[in-house]
Amino acid sequence: MPESAPVAEWQGVRVRYPFAKRQAVGPVDMDVKRGERVLLLGASGSGKSTLLLTLTGLVPRSIPAEVDGRVSLFGDDALSRKPSEWASCVAQYFQDADQTLCGMRVEDEIAFALENFALPPDKIDRAVTDAMRQLGLPESWRKRRSTALSGGERQLVALAATLVQDAAIFVADEPTAHLAPEAAERLHGLLTAHEPDRSVLIVDHRLDGLMEAIDRVVVLGNDGSILTQGHPRTIFREQREMLISFGIWCPAASELDAALVKAGVASPIPPLSLPEALEHLDPAVASRSSIDRARPAVEAFVAAHSANRGGERHSRVVARLEQADCAPFLAPTVLRSVDVAIHEGEILGIIGPNGAGKSTLGACLSGLLELKAGRRTGAPGGIAFQRPENQFVSGSVRDELLGALPKAMTGDEKTKRISGFLETWGLEGLESRHPFELSQGQKRRLALATLTISDRWPLLILDEPIAGLDARAASVLEAQVLEFSRKGRAIAVITHDMDLALRLCFRSVVVGEGCIIADGPTEQILSDPELLKRAGLAEPSCAKAREWLLRVAMC
Repeated sequence: MPESAPVAEWQGVRVRYPFAKRQAVGPVDMDVKRGERVLLLGASGSGKSTLLLTLTGLVPRSIPAEVDGRVSLFGDDALSRKPSEWASCVAQYFQDADQTLCGMRVEDEIAFALENFALPPDKIDRAVTDAMRQLGLPESWRKRRSTALSGGERQLVALAATLVQDAAIFVADEPTAHLAPEAAERLHGLLTAHEPDRSVLIVDHRLDGLMEAIDRVVVLGNDGSILTQGHPRTIFREQREMLISFGIWCPAASELDAALVKAGVASPIPPLSLPEALEHLDPAVASRSSIDRARPAVEAFVAAHSANRGGERHSRVVARLEQADCAPFLAPTVLRSVDVAIHEGEILGIIGPNGAGKSTLGACLSGLLELKAGRRTGAPGGIAFQRPENQFVSGSVRDELLGALPKAMTGDEKTKRISGFLETWGLEGLESRHPFELSQGQKRRLALATLTISDRWPLLILDEPIAGLDARAASVLEAQVLEFSRKGRAIAVITHDMDLALRLCFRSVVVGEGCIIADGPTEQILSDPELLKRAGLAEPSCAKAREWLLRVAMC
């Protein structure tokens, strides 16, 4: 190939799935150059995953679809080879980690691709060790079955199994969706390390910590065609309002930058991080007038990212665990001597590193899992599982919602309720679709809708509720959670998103080291550097803005 030729290219590509009323993708004209790092953004259902799957011909060879236009890799038509024959130069991480894993031991999962390349055993062993070290996987995991790992742990192993291929193109679809902050930061560093011979094409919603290393952003609209593309600094300042109107995530720095632009004190260079957004306003060098104009904007930004202080006190306990030993189904105990209660109207955050036992704690708090020891009291709870597919039992979106409604409701009441929830969760037009045909974001919205469409559950456990959601759907979710809280329902939110925990949860518990290592106000927990380091967590994105306000107050 000529040095300047793209390594991957889509020319007039359109994709339509069987029986679909509209195209999933297209028309799309885009490319990825040698050594370039490209971020693909778009609302849920805009065709991002489909576009990635066309790169090696998985669509249409393995997933039936009608594809027009041309997809090329290294100058050759992508369909000139079987998808497996591109494995030597394309490493692809799928949105669902279980599509990468085979249920083997961790070391075998990571070695699998290299064994298919017929590499010498000693070279494979060194590569496996190096991949585990890069992603922070402990040596004790080597002999563990991937099926025995938590969702986040499986995601880490699947990422190691993909990265170990050291391919010329790395394609990653939502690689940090279920990762704890420390693991997500480590992965972003690996994916975006500047290597002249490796190209990266990534779909991700967790943008903070990633944007500084991205060369170009490509944005898909709701119809699957390209809305805009360019350098992230230009995109997130000049076209932020357009992105928001389409429900597309923007980094936190973009939000603060927009407020500072209105105040007339924005950075001359569009920022990609909070420190960049505030660097020119350092109290040691900035003028008093500039600081005075910026301060209200920064205060509003911090307030918007903090939980409502009306939730300090709660009355009735809805559910309680006392000296509880908690274990996954048919697995050893992972948490011991747990004491935790959740109150009427409370939104409780459950945070901690991957594999700490957060989902297990949530299932025990709901009453779904029996305790190994100790006692649970209180009302039963409903759970939105980490994998939304685990909730689906019907053949259509409408039937899923219908099955969740009380049988005593009249037909007209059910029709009205379903129509309202389809609109609320952005599922209109998908009523007759099978749940497994939906995008990951649409699946999660459907799972949340089926759980909340009735008033059956006084306690709700939401496990990674915004993973895979676009910004608009995440906003709807937060509004729904706050409304449930106002009506007295108790909600536990299991999340790796520290911003979400700080916005929604006045109180959080930190799970780790086989127990609850902290229980208190979320703001206090996320302001404790030693605790954050111990638990593999990170500061919320507004932390630097809060620090700036403290420095200003001291001047």
